[in-house]
Amino acid sequence: MAISPDFRTYAPSTSANAAVLDAGLRAYMLRVYNWMCSGLALTGIVAYGVANTTLITLFYHPVRTAGGYIAYQPTGLGYLAMLAPLAFVMVLSFGINRLSRPATQALFWAFAAAMGASLANIFLIYSGGSIARVFFITAATFAAMSLYGYTTRADLSRMGSFLMMGLIGIIITSLVNLFIASTALQFAISIIGVLVFVGLTAFDTQRIKGDYVQYAYAEGTDLAAKRSVYDALTLYLNFINLFMLLLQLFGGSRNSNS
Repeated sequence: MAISPDFRTYAPSTSANAAVLDAGLRAYMLRVYNWMCSGLALTGIVAYGVANTTLITLFYHPVRTAGGYIAYQPTGLGYLAMLAPLAFVMVLSFGINRLSRPATQALFWAFAAAMGASLANIFLIYSGGSIARVFFITAATFAAMSLYGYTTRADLSRMGSFLMMGLIGIIITSLVNLFIASTALQFAISIIGVLVFVGLTAFDTQRIKGDYVQYAYAEGTDLAAKRSVYDALTLYLNFINLFMLLLQLFGGSRNSNS
């Protein structure tokens, strides 16, 4: 769930025909999902490409552990790749109203590529079969919850604050666990994190639907085009975080060939 930009400087129109509005909503959601899926595809291609070429040495270097396994530690460029996606998210979230349409789209592609470089290490840690299995589990879960968020008549906005509190708690606890390295705590973080991002997927889908109805008058403008990229970014982040948390729970180690 990204930080919501301010679109309130534009006054919503109330004259849209219901049928036209519904058709526009479906087209808009399709555009959002296309952006999200394209971003995920680029992330996967970059991650796989980096992990399976000599480029991996630019981001990670091998270290033999006490148990005889090979672990991979980030290089300076690797740490930069990990932090780069956060910088892109901040720029897109706070600057989207000032960015041009081409700049917004270019930043999204750059973000997806940087995320791919930062995730290349999953191909070094987990077996390819388990990565594929968890990806399809994530895709099925995401699709079900996004469909629920789109179709339900229940107001999910009431649980938004609780989900954000849970997300902040996960971030703080994860930072603490970097120092204490507790496997039990990491397991709990993964379980709670899955629940949080499952909820955020439904919540954000309903929010995107509601925002479209509010700003439907601007459809066809640069504002609508930029908003679709931002909304795709929000869903993309939910998908990636859900995938990584499920991978921690169900991913098979490459060393053990699980």
